[in-house]
Amino acid sequence: MHEPTARVRRAERSSIRVMYDLAESTDRDLVRLEVGEPDFDTPEHVIDAAAAAAKDGATHYTPNAGTPECREAISDAMVADYGVDHDPDKIVVTVGGMEALHLATLSVVEPGEDVLFPGPAWPNYENQALLADGRPVEVPMPAETGYGLDANRLIAEMGADTAAVVLTTPSNPTGQVFDPEAIRAVVEAAADCGAYVIADEVYAGLTYDRDPRGIAALTGHPEHVLTVGSCSKTYAMTGWRLGWLAGDRTVIDEVVKIHESTTACASSVAQNAAIAALTGPQEPFEEMYDAFEERRDYVVERVAGINGLTAPRPDGAFYAFLDPEGVTDSLAFAKYLLGEHGVVLAPGSGFGDAGEGNLRLSFAASLAELEEGLDRIAAGVAARSP
Repeated sequence: MHEPTARVRRAERSSIRVMYDLAESTDRDLVRLEVGEPDFDTPEHVIDAAAAAAKDGATHYTPNAGTPECREAISDAMVADYGVDHDPDKIVVTVGGMEALHLATLSVVEPGEDVLFPGPAWPNYENQALLADGRPVEVPMPAETGYGLDANRLIAEMGADTAAVVLTTPSNPTGQVFDPEAIRAVVEAAADCGAYVIADEVYAGLTYDRDPRGIAALTGHPEHVLTVGSCSKTYAMTGWRLGWLAGDRTVIDEVVKIHESTTACASSVAQNAAIAALTGPQEPFEEMYDAFEERRDYVVERVAGINGLTAPRPDGAFYAFLDPEGVTDSLAFAKYLLGEHGVVLAPGSGFGDAGEGNLRLSFAASLAELEEGLDRIAAGVAARSP
C-alpha cells in the first residue's frame, strides 16, 4: 500500500494530548489543569442570537470569506479593542483560530522555507509548518527574563529563506505579553527579508495590567502582518469554532481561495453567534475577564509560597509556566503528578525544546479547583525534593 505522505508522518501528537488521554482513561478524582478552555458557558444572549438565526433559516452556506455582517463586526472590534484597522474585505472568517493559522501558513510558506517562532510555543506552529512543507525553527527565549521576546535572538535567525515569523502575545504557554519595542524590531526585520509576521492574538482580550494592542497597530509595516483572532478564549466559545484572519488583500484573496477547499465557510450559525458576542452586551465577558485576573493573582501568590517551584508572572491568557526545581523530564514529572497526586498539567516538552523541564498550568478553572490543584502540586514537589 502507498504510505501516508512524509509531511503527515513528520507531524507528531502533542504530549499535552498524552496527558489529556491519560486523564480521560481514569476514573480517579483528578484536578484537571492541563487544557486551556474557559470554565464558563457561552453567555445567554449569544446563544439566543444563534438559536434565533437558525430558526430564521441561517443554516445555509455563506460566502467563503464569511457574511458581510460578521466581517464588519470583526473589523469594528479589531479597531476598537486592539487598534488594528482592516476593512471587512481584508478579513476571512475561519473555523476557529487554528484554521486561520493553517491557511495563513499554507498561503505564505513555500516548500523548504523557514517558519520561525520564539520558544516555548504552542505545538501547532511546528505541525502547520510541516504540513506546508516548510521548516519549523524554534528560537528559544531566555528563561531568566520570563521568556520575554528577545528580538535580537529571533532576528539573528532570519534570512533569505525566512517566509514567516509567528508571534503569540499573550503567549501560550507562558502568558507573557511581548514588549512593543521588541515586536517592532522583529516586524521591521521580517519586512526587510520579505517575510510575514503571523500575529496569533487569540488571547489578546485577556491582557492584564495594560491595554491590549495588536501587533499590526505597533509597526510601520502592517502590510507584513497577518492577524489571527478568535472568539474561543475571550468569549468562552471554544466549541463554536469561529476565528478569523486579517491582513494584506493580496494574501487574504488567496486564503479565501483555499478556504473554499478546506471548509468552504465557517458555520452560518456560529457567525451569527460571533456577531452577538462582538456587538452585544459586554458585561458577561468583563465578568469572565475579572475572574481570570483574580485567578492569575491567586496562582502567582500560591506559587511564590511553594518551595522548589517558580513561574514568571503571566501578563495575559490563563496560563502559568511552572518551573519545578531539578526536573529535566517534564512528561515523566507530569505523569508522576497525575499518578501519585491526582493533578493533571501539560508537560513543557509539549511546547518545544525551550519548554522542557517546565509544566503549564491552566487557570481557566475555578478558584476551588486551583486551590486543591496547587495543594497537590506542592505535595508532589515536596515529595520529590532531595
